[in-house]
Formats: sequence, C-alpha cells, structure tokens
Amino acid sequence: MRKIGLIGGMSFESSAIYYKLINEAVRARRGELHSAEVMLHSVNFQDIVDMQKAGRWDAAAERLASVARDLQNAGAGCVLICTNTMHLVARPVQAAIACPLIDIIDETAKTLTAAGHSRPLLLATRYTMEHGFYAERMREHGIDVMVPDAAGRDAVHDIIFSELCAGRVEESSRRKLEALIDEAKADGADSVILGCTEICLILSPDGLTLPGFDSTAIHAAAAVDFSLACGSKGAPLAA
Repeated sequence: MRKIGLIGGMSFESSAIYYKLINEAVRARRGELHSAEVMLHSVNFQDIVDMQKAGRWDAAAERLASVARDLQNAGAGCVLICTNTMHLVARPVQAAIACPLIDIIDETAKTLTAAGHSRPLLLATRYTMEHGFYAERMREHGIDVMVPDAAGRDAVHDIIFSELCAGRVEESSRRKLEALIDEAKADGADSVILGCTEICLILSPDGLTLPGFDSTAIHAAAAVDFSLACGSKGAPLAA
C-alpha cells in the first residue's frame, strides 16, 4: 500500500469527506480492519481564499507546491489537491514534485467518458466555472462543459462559500441547484459534474434529473486505486 498525501483544508468540510471515503474504500477492498496510509496537510483556507480574491494564483501555487514537497518528503507516493478550484495551479504543483499528482479534472473526465457523456453541466466555484482551466482540460478529453448563466454562477459560488464551506446545508439552496440542473437539461446537457468538493454535502449524484458525477468521490477512488496498485516492494496486489 502506497501512502496518499492530501493537501486539504480547502475547505476542511470536504477534506473530512476525502478521509472517510478513502478509508472506507480500503476497508471494503482489503477487509478486516484495514485502513489507508494517509498523510493530510490541512492549510488555513482563509489564506488561500485571500489569494484567490486578489488574483494571486502564483502565490497560491507556491504555497501548495511547498505543501506537496513536504508530503513527498514525508513518504507520500502520490499527492491530491482536495479541491477543484486549486487545480488551476495543478501543473506548477506537479512540477515541484517527482511523485504523481492525481488530477481531479482528468479523473472526472475519464469517468464521464467511460459512462458515455460529453456535454456535462459544471457546478463549481466561479473560479472553476469562469477561469477556463477546467473547460480547457476537459476539452483535452473530448468533453464540452456547460456552465450556468451569470446569475446562476453567482448563486452557485455563494452557496459554496457562504454556506457549504461553513458547514451549512440549506434546503432552499438545494432547490436552486436542482433548478439549474433542470435548465441545463433543457439546453442539452447530458450529465452534471458536482465540480466543487463541497457540493456533495448538498446534492447526491443519484436522484438528479441528469446523471450525476461527484468529483470528490471520483478523486478519492483514484487515490485508493493508486495506493493499492502495488505492495510495499512493488508487487501487484489483487483488486
């Protein structure tokens, strides 16, 4: 089992979900009392939010790259950035380390493609929906993402930062998100990506009017696949 390095705290609400999903998956696959070899470095989210608001993505990249190096030096066999938005700086973070950075966008794209979907609605922070890095990476996989209109993007962003990141789940917000999904379906969307790692707190991918793909669960599963792919001496392990 290879150690999983998690860059968390963005927000800690979703980092807790990562920890739970990863350990549950290892127990399910290995049985008995097996659990994952995980190292979590949880950053102060307010520091990251301040950099986002100021457009200081270079500083954010340096911060996460430093954390990634620390995790690698402590023995991590892979690193995950436990948030979609900060994959805007995924490439410089990967460049700072020798071990793999498991990319949430790539993993979500592969899951969508395997399921036969290519026109998903993306529900995420404003940065993820508007900065172009997410859509560009998805296009590399032949996927053309849709996003809500300006008012819809504002609503999703506010729900994420004002409510979900603060541990609040409001029924009225759930209805707003479901309405955006219904609108996208009418406009030709064939699926929906829960493209913020907190959105799974308010929406389940099951029971929506479009097939749903939870990026948090997909990312966590990819980490487990990597961790269990080899034994301590590199010998393959059964799935």
